[in-house]
Amino acid sequence: MIPIKGYRDRKVAILGLGRTGMATARAVQAGGGIPICWDDNPKMVEAAAKEGFAVENLSREWAFSSIAALVVSPGIAHLYPNPNRVVSAAMRAGVPVDNDIGLFFRSYIHACGEDYENFPRVVAVTGSNGKSTTSALIHHILDKAGRSVRIAGNIGRCVLDIDLPKDGGVVVLELSSYQIELARALAPDVAVFTNLTPDHLERHGGRGGYFAAKRRLFTQGVPDRAIIGTDECEGLFLADRMLEESNDERVIRVSANRKLSGPGWVVSAGKGLLSEYRRKRQVGSVDLREIRGLPGRHNHQNACAAYAACRALGLAPKLIESGLRSYAGLPHRSQHVAERGNVGFVNDSKATNADAALTALMAFERIRWICGGLEKDGGIERLRPGLSNVIKAYVIGREAAAFAVKLEDVETEICGTMSAAVEMAMKEACPGETVLLAPAAASFDQYDNFEQRGDDFIREVKSRL
Repeated sequence: MIPIKGYRDRKVAILGLGRTGMATARAVQAGGGIPICWDDNPKMVEAAAKEGFAVENLSREWAFSSIAALVVSPGIAHLYPNPNRVVSAAMRAGVPVDNDIGLFFRSYIHACGEDYENFPRVVAVTGSNGKSTTSALIHHILDKAGRSVRIAGNIGRCVLDIDLPKDGGVVVLELSSYQIELARALAPDVAVFTNLTPDHLERHGGRGGYFAAKRRLFTQGVPDRAIIGTDECEGLFLADRMLEESNDERVIRVSANRKLSGPGWVVSAGKGLLSEYRRKRQVGSVDLREIRGLPGRHNHQNACAAYAACRALGLAPKLIESGLRSYAGLPHRSQHVAERGNVGFVNDSKATNADAALTALMAFERIRWICGGLEKDGGIERLRPGLSNVIKAYVIGREAAAFAVKLEDVETEICGTMSAAVEMAMKEACPGETVLLAPAAASFDQYDNFEQRGDDFIREVKSRL
């Protein structure tokens, strides 16, 4: 746990009592503060009260008369499309609003105490896609290299709930735009920007607001090293803003689309061959095409970013390569789950929209594609570039027939259930093909979440091996 400094004997209001909110309440209490808890869900309020925390309805007019700060959980709107009424009340009362990430950056050095000769370094990863895989990759590589490392934030545990790594260790944080935008303190040693695609636009007032939130990690955080994916215009712009001069090695530019050039520090992976150049001299390389846990260009971009982060932390290229090769992948994200007769089985249940499913379809050739579910706004039109890799689609979900009709020029089989889809795909698959679950749809018509859907796919596959 990271005890929160600066609030001894003062009241700190906490809005939202999920995993993050409860960890924050405990951390405030551990630092000598007085947490005042509230949630619109009565069950969450009851659970906090049972743990011994004071609970007060923060929506009342007088609620902030003696409050030093309000700490807000990431899912609660603080600006667009409309701020939560409690957040507005705090702002009107002149009470500073923060989140767990801001509290962490204010407090973690104090938590180290005098026992640390070398304080833990913090790597913060953000972006639209790939930030979970990039964060997990960095953690995996460091762990395999023998470094003491923790991972938290938007992945794993709340950052205030972790035990700090040993002397000289590393904390890896995956950070969403919500977390970055509201944090009052940001001070990563290494910051990573993977890419930017349209997402959460209503929450940020448009694409410009969304990019501005991500950008704060760099412009306010001022990291010692900035690792920036430059395959979109926003990344190119951000990298340029961070450079002081053309050979400024505080910025590491990353690309999975093209070979980068220039006198600075670059890592790129054109056609799956990762290359690292410093001052126009190649100093490292990895053939990513051979790594099963990192299929496709989107994962090559993640690998480049993770490689660059670990190089910025001082790891040798060979150590990083060893970690990349042993990486098995995150559950439900291009997860290789089995192989039989040279047929691979891949679980990408996290591909809940067309953009995510497209990256999966582009990562493999000769695909037996299990797809369908609760179709999202925007439909599946953006999938078209990847459909040439599909031999046949096996459609699941309550609206499987309607989904199948939209897959023009693709042979389809309306299966309805995961069991039927897996059975037929396995029966028809030939050596060299991949049975891929990448639904391009939400799971809620048949499952509680995408994890449950992915687990069902794995269970059905393994029961037939």
